[in-house]
Amino acid sequence: MNKFVVRQFCRFLSSDAKQLLRVEGRIHTHIASTGMIEPKTYSIAERADFRELFTPELSKLVAFFESRNHEIRMAGGAVRDLLMGIKPSDVDFASTATPTEMKDLFEAENIRMLHKRGEEHGTITCRIDDKENFEITTLRVDVLCDGRRAEVQYTTDWQLDANRRDLTINSLFLDMQGNVIDYFGGIEDCMNRRVNFVGDPARRIQEDYLRILRYFRFYGRIANSTHEHNAETLKAIRDNKEGLQNVSGERVWTELRKILVGRFAGAVIKTMLDECQLNRLLGLQPGLDLRDFVSIEKTSYDPPTHHATMLAALLPNLSALAEFHKRAKISNAERGLAEFIIAERDEAKKNSTSPEYFMKMLVDRERAPNIDRRKLSGRECVTELMKYVSVSEEIYKIVSEFESPEYPIRGTDLMDIGAPKGKAMRELLQKVYEFWRESNFTPTQTELLEFSKKAIEDMSVQAEEGNGPKPNRKRKSPTHNS
Repeated sequence: MNKFVVRQFCRFLSSDAKQLLRVEGRIHTHIASTGMIEPKTYSIAERADFRELFTPELSKLVAFFESRNHEIRMAGGAVRDLLMGIKPSDVDFASTATPTEMKDLFEAENIRMLHKRGEEHGTITCRIDDKENFEITTLRVDVLCDGRRAEVQYTTDWQLDANRRDLTINSLFLDMQGNVIDYFGGIEDCMNRRVNFVGDPARRIQEDYLRILRYFRFYGRIANSTHEHNAETLKAIRDNKEGLQNVSGERVWTELRKILVGRFAGAVIKTMLDECQLNRLLGLQPGLDLRDFVSIEKTSYDPPTHHATMLAALLPNLSALAEFHKRAKISNAERGLAEFIIAERDEAKKNSTSPEYFMKMLVDRERAPNIDRRKLSGRECVTELMKYVSVSEEIYKIVSEFESPEYPIRGTDLMDIGAPKGKAMRELLQKVYEFWRESNFTPTQTELLEFSKKAIEDMSVQAEEGNGPKPNRKRKSPTHNS
């Protein structure tokens, strides 16, 4: 490669001498490994789904960039989805304009900018006519990669930006004339539902080890069948898997939870754990039994099964959940749901044909005293448990539509009739609730208060005999001598 060409690439990347040498060497490696590529193009200009993207606001955005001789194209996932006949949920844009140039442009046109913190990553978000937001990122090239994050420099070369992306299907651009621009075979891979890394798989993985999980997530999303993995790709994953231990748990969980509820989830998880031996690196135990996972995957409910429910199917006990949490740092709500599923699943399997079993459980979760409901919905717990044990559609519908009866007693009601405070009150509340539950939720408030009075008398007798909880006594404040 002509050094003059390399230096031309480097001129706009950095003026610092040491940084320039680093950048020059890495760009030389990039270009040497791929060559200067004439991109393939594929027109979707006449397709209705492409034309529908052109809102008046997008047309304005494009005009602003073109008036200042900046190129702007759609990038990444939106282009991939369009090629596969899927309506993009959101559209990202890439541009030759730097963040400073974009800010100058938007300020000159009196366009509001949002999320300015994205500027440090080369991304500016603007809002056109107070109707539509657009996220535009400057073309970039990786300068330094530590296996977790990349240090980048801005570029105006579309090939260099495409070359830094993980998968061929994510390295596509779409210009405003409807031409898909492809440097690395992404069009063909989209058409054939293949998932390949851009260039050498091992090198791509070493740049960011999270790409191991991104590969599996996109495989489930894109592939036509469960077992069409490229052998070279799986070998690169096995050879470089240890790098995952340095990726934060939060980033690992962000990808893994999507895999758990994704297409082909059972087969993908099996490949990850059996063929690639990722268990330890993900915080999972070796030799997992996947039968529950595969069984749940085959069912279909509305709403779809929660990712924490699928996670529970990979965990043999609560200790395994605690170990996984150390690695993945899942939220309190996610952990609470998984704990509930693991604790209740064995008994629920025995009662999977009984709607009454789940209805009583639902009342318990929504009405029983001494249950913290601040971060975890009792109804969600029970519906997810039903999905886990694969109840019939009829039972799922009956229980989902069931409304828990109102529990007619509150702590203040019991205090009004002389109930003790503290631990004794909690025990009394639980005892009254259990009576209500065992009576099929039919006793009225009056009947429950009568039961409570008798229970209070019994507790007083037990306390006097030394066999029950005693009412709290106020402690005297300690005397502090000066």
